[in-house]
Amino acid sequence: MAKMKQTTKLGLKLAGVVGAATYAGSLVGGVLAYKMAMHVSDAQKSRGQELSRSENTEIENFWYEKQPQQEWVIQSFDGLNLVATYIPNPKTVGRLVILAHGLGHSREQMIPYARIFMSLGYDVLMPDARAFGDSEGHTIGYGWLDRLDYERWITVALNQLGDDVEIVLMGISMGAATVMATSGEPLPENVKAIIEDSGYVDLYDEAKYRLTHKFHLPAYPIMPVANLIANRRAGYAFKDGRILHQVAISGLPILMIHGSRDKTVPVRNAHQLYDQLPQQKELYIDPDAAHVQAIRTHPDRYQEVVDEFLREEAGLSGNGEG
Repeated sequence: MAKMKQTTKLGLKLAGVVGAATYAGSLVGGVLAYKMAMHVSDAQKSRGQELSRSENTEIENFWYEKQPQQEWVIQSFDGLNLVATYIPNPKTVGRLVILAHGLGHSREQMIPYARIFMSLGYDVLMPDARAFGDSEGHTIGYGWLDRLDYERWITVALNQLGDDVEIVLMGISMGAATVMATSGEPLPENVKAIIEDSGYVDLYDEAKYRLTHKFHLPAYPIMPVANLIANRRAGYAFKDGRILHQVAISGLPILMIHGSRDKTVPVRNAHQLYDQLPQQKELYIDPDAAHVQAIRTHPDRYQEVVDEFLREEAGLSGNGEG
């Protein structure tokens, strides 16, 4: 009997040690996951700018440098100076696209998309997201905090370009989540349509997917801990990022673009959007494209899809020249 009691006590002690170790491991894992996912250093911001330009062709970067550019600056709700490039289009009046780049990049990533919209007759506004490029901050918004920044960019655009300007929001990857999340906020009627390329429908689910597929770590219990830490330190939780809900309440026409070979944001996100959104919608799945690569695999078709959607679903006829 005494041996049984000793064994039971030993088992309870071991269980306590294991439980404490598991808790400590979860806490450490959650903190590390938060830091890896949410924090950007100045060196990383510079590398993101270099990466963005290096992924473009020489012709695209040369085209960008030759455009008449203006630098616009706004202050975010939490006091960050955010920077954007505005490119006026001499062949159009009253039509603007606001672009949103992806994670780990900067506004220069959107140069190929700017060329498309310029050819379709749009002015272009290319912001650096908070914590990227020349914008201030070191905490990533993942589209959720950025939605509040894009509300301000829309307001500034109306102040600068007039109350009659028609606006399209277009983004890729994290930028796609940004414009979709923005669409669910109270926006002026000037915003006519959304185009998202390779976006995720739920921030928490996407974070879990990357944790398990990129870093090969268990989502539980790391993600719940990281979610709590994000809520306290970043001002929002991963679970706040209900992107699909935002688009659904917006009612805006939306074009969804995705590559079948996307290993970063699975193509099921695009299908989920298409299946559940009630508004006017179009879906283009490129069978050969990886993450945000549809513009590269079939560039002519990509522009055709964008142009057709804007004309037929959003009622915005193209009036530019290639």
